[in-house]
Amino acid sequence: MKPPRRVLVVSPHFPPDSSAGTHRARLLAPHLGEHGWEPTVLTVDPRDYEGALDPVLAESVPAALRVIRTRPFGVGDLGLRAFEGLWREASHLLTRERFDALFITIYPAYPALLGPLLKRRFGVPFVLDYQDPWVGEWGHSVGGGSNGRPDVRSRASRFAGMRLEPFALRAADGVTAVSEATYRQALGRNNHARPAAVAELPIGWDDGDIAFLRARRQRLSPLIPGGDGLIHIVYAGTLLPTGLETLRAVCAALGRLRELDSALAGRVRLHFFGTSNQRSAGAASRAVPVAREFGVDDLVTEQPARLDYFDALQTLVDATAVLLMGSSEPHYTPSKVFPAMLCGRPLLALYHAESTATDLLRRFGGPPAVRLITYDGDRPASTRVDEIATHLRALVRNPACDEASVDRHVLDAVSARALAGRLAGVFDRVSRAADR
Repeated sequence: MKPPRRVLVVSPHFPPDSSAGTHRARLLAPHLGEHGWEPTVLTVDPRDYEGALDPVLAESVPAALRVIRTRPFGVGDLGLRAFEGLWREASHLLTRERFDALFITIYPAYPALLGPLLKRRFGVPFVLDYQDPWVGEWGHSVGGGSNGRPDVRSRASRFAGMRLEPFALRAADGVTAVSEATYRQALGRNNHARPAAVAELPIGWDDGDIAFLRARRQRLSPLIPGGDGLIHIVYAGTLLPTGLETLRAVCAALGRLRELDSALAGRVRLHFFGTSNQRSAGAASRAVPVAREFGVDDLVTEQPARLDYFDALQTLVDATAVLLMGSSEPHYTPSKVFPAMLCGRPLLALYHAESTATDLLRRFGGPPAVRLITYDGDRPASTRVDEIATHLRALVRNPACDEASVDRHVLDAVSARALAGRLAGVFDRVSRAADR
């Protein structure tokens, strides 16, 4: 039997880090061995993550997975702080051990520059993975300024990305991304890039998460009240500046429902968790101010601080229904759609018509389990208020989730196991190309 080929997975974010970027390597790496690739994860020491850690998430990582950690240096962006340590440890590993491929996932973006440097020194082919665009709307139409407008820092970040991305992408032997649009836009920006393999790899899901949650349920504190006869609709995740128009449409629809039937609307409670993407308890609210604009803030609660992963998953399980909202960017494919589809609750989803989540949800099911409203550049979310209000009314009247109306086999292709197999295929192609 041939020995498994080996891949070095570079991911600065990894449990117990609790940011969204931690889940790419967490989900894929444990399943690569089933497809002939033995992974080693190179990441950052937990002492050097900013904010609170998520030790429960770390417990969910299989003990057999080899994880090597390095210490960053300095302050500021994790990618910059970790760069020298990741370079030193990766060089040490590649000097002493055989690796057949290198996989670097961004964000943060700066470690992507390790790819061409390590390839040049050690001859190892590398795959660059986009969880988000390196060059996108940040610093162009949105940023860290007032009202989400671009500021000096966001413009500088975008400028740096435009200069640095070509260096990494043109040397990449393979390119993967959470959506086809994301990697096609990146390749379109860099016409000289010629990867031997490309693939769309959504964040996906792992049934082990649900099993782990059930095993720990008694140790988690419920955040959603029960037995009060109200309809508790939960949104768990960051509210991006490009998603505020969608939120405004939801709040306007709730206001419209109140005009039509105040008693019915009074049964609704919209709960928002982790909207700021910050761990700080003092993080500013993003949902309640918008709800206040439409006079429905008495029906909305918000906890801006990001929840630990399994706490967030528990809120979906405890909810009456789950609210999913996309952004004005067509490529935006939120990872939160996958646990929402697993939780067994009705879904009220609003996405750009071109988002990969839209097609997935359409194939997954229809009302009453899935109520999907789409929008696009010609018909923005603000034109969908009446349709959203109609679906809200129907959801309040019938909050049951008819499992017979969903096709869970749709999720098979986006399981962590299946996606790891697709990634292994990319490794196969780039390693064969490197051997020629």
